[in-house]
Amino acid sequence: MSLITTLIPALAPQNKTETPPATESVPSVAPRYQIAETPEAYALTVDLPGVAKDGLELSVDHEQIRVVGRRAWRQPEAWTALHRETREAHYELVLDHGRAVDFAKITAELRDGVLRVALPKSEALKPRKIAVA
Repeated sequence: MSLITTLIPALAPQNKTETPPATESVPSVAPRYQIAETPEAYALTVDLPGVAKDGLELSVDHEQIRVVGRRAWRQPEAWTALHRETREAHYELVLDHGRAVDFAKITAELRDGVLRVALPKSEALKPRKIAVA
């Protein structure tokens, strides 16, 4: 099964998580990501600038991989912004995996605003040699 048909963006709406309160209306943004493939696994890399581990949620079910990250921004006390482009952010990425992943062996690491997820392929997808008698 090729990468294109296995890990693809889900066609579901990107804002499936609970909506922040109206006072904190922060739109969901799809983060930048890339997917690489080896014979044994897929490697998902997601850019989540400013997201801490406690603001990250990674879940995998039998159909989708879901990454939700929240970046908080708090104005320091006695601080007046002269110019500000940074703000709170809510990232959400949903990918269909087509049941190609071995759930028990998934690993993830968040470092320097980059989430790296190793998604080992299920045994049924791995190439194998067949002995001919």
